[in-house]
Amino acid sequence: MDNSNSQGSGGFKAGLGNLFGGGAPEYSNTELAGVPLTGMSPLSPYLNVDPRYLVQDTDEFILPTGANKTRGRFELAFFTIGGCCITGAAFGTINGVRMGLKETRDMAWSKPRNVQILNIVTRQGASWANTLGSVALLYSVFGVAIEKVRGAEDDINTVAAGTLTGMLFKSTSGLRGVARGGLAGLALSGAYALYSNWDNITGSSSSSSRLY
Repeated sequence: MDNSNSQGSGGFKAGLGNLFGGGAPEYSNTELAGVPLTGMSPLSPYLNVDPRYLVQDTDEFILPTGANKTRGRFELAFFTIGGCCITGAAFGTINGVRMGLKETRDMAWSKPRNVQILNIVTRQGASWANTLGSVALLYSVFGVAIEKVRGAEDDINTVAAGTLTGMLFKSTSGLRGVARGGLAGLALSGAYALYSNWDNITGSSSSSSRLY
């Protein structure tokens, strides 16, 4: 009686499993012992998925034909200009608060003093944001133009764009101002190029020291 019930329930479960697509053949341990597992990774106990298919050895993004894997100067120009404007506004605001408190230290805390401090903060924030934004705009334009002319993207474009930006930014100060601006741009862009390639420089120097 019990055997007939167990067989009937097992047949009923198998029928439901086959009906809903979940029925799988059951194998004994003896039958599974002879199955070769060489070269196969163990399946996940929670998902019936081979873990080898979950490992991504290639890039996750599909790029158009001929596109670079990194953003170019034109794409970075918007971030550079916006970041410099925000940085200039923040620095100008801090400097404006310092100047406002210094210039109005003889006044008592009142509405006229607050208005004067606010005016100084506004002028300083706008001035610094305009200055750094203009420098970033000139640098980005020169960088994109030099890249298009040379047809290459390297540190030469960075140093050349920085030097030309400094020269043009100080062009209203005469020849000495142009020279000082060019030297300042050359120094800043050269320092940035050196910083961005510091790992390559130290790596090449260490490898050459090992050879000798």
